[in-house]
Amino acid sequence: MIRPSHEVLAVVRRWNKAVHRKDGDTLTNMLSRSEHLRYQGSAEGESWSGQLFRQGFGEHVREIPDYDWEEHALEAFECGDVAWAHCLATLTFPNTASQFLHRFTFVLHLEEGNWRMVQLHVSNPLPNMDKMGADHHALDDLIEAARADNVMQGQSGVATVMFTDIVGSSVIAETVGDITWSRCVGEHIEMVRACVEVNGGRMIKSLGDGTMCTFTSARAAMTCAQEIQLGMQNTAAEPRIQIRIGLHTGEVIDTGADFFGTVVNKAARIANLAGPEEIRISDATRLMIGTDANFSFSDQTRGPLRGLDGSHTTHLLNWRTPAPD
Repeated sequence: MIRPSHEVLAVVRRWNKAVHRKDGDTLTNMLSRSEHLRYQGSAEGESWSGQLFRQGFGEHVREIPDYDWEEHALEAFECGDVAWAHCLATLTFPNTASQFLHRFTFVLHLEEGNWRMVQLHVSNPLPNMDKMGADHHALDDLIEAARADNVMQGQSGVATVMFTDIVGSSVIAETVGDITWSRCVGEHIEMVRACVEVNGGRMIKSLGDGTMCTFTSARAAMTCAQEIQLGMQNTAAEPRIQIRIGLHTGEVIDTGADFFGTVVNKAARIANLAGPEEIRISDATRLMIGTDANFSFSDQTRGPLRGLDGSHTTHLLNWRTPAPD
């Protein structure tokens, strides 16, 4: 019977930490002793097998330049003496100031009471437009539909979480009075809800003068955020309201009525970083859409987020239509 495996999760995280530390001895010990051991990397020619790979992988790792690591999602499963895992992470290389979204797939086999890697696959996705001048959409549409169905059934998975927040709400409420302000907030929340639903998202809850929403597509979430800000800019309603928006993508826990997890907390912290009329997104969300010409970004920053370890890269998602020349 296939079941989620916390033990294999721990093994994979130990592997990832050993790669980051360039700990060749630990990595060698975690590889299968079988001649059927396989490795598929992202570069041309990175297809290796057997004990020669096992003996040489430590040196291969030592050649990797130093990098920063941010895990976005990790799942692991086991069935008898076989297990497998999938990891999504951003690698940042300070020496070239480059960042890549990496995908890792692991197959493990139980050998002498220990889970050991028997197959590894590493890839850093490039957009199809860059590779072959065309995009595929049919499979993407099918996957998005399946993910949406999973969310409806209360299952967990990768999602983009969006928080919106009205700036300076207390001051506005004191100025216009509670009755008027309550009406304004209600109308604003319904506008956000409509925009979210049109873009295939789901409003999880309203938070007084803000909202928490989720999307199965990072592209749809960013489109929705842009449309919300444009709608706020174009409205003639009084009092004038400004909002900030934050987005982050990763693995969430869906209870059916609410979403939980570090991804949710990080999205909320990113929203707090945004200024009035800004959309700030995580690096994971930014990398999800590759070089899509429909989006542009600015003000890349890296720094701490309250309550979260390490430094985090965020970007401003531009939404204003450029003024005509």
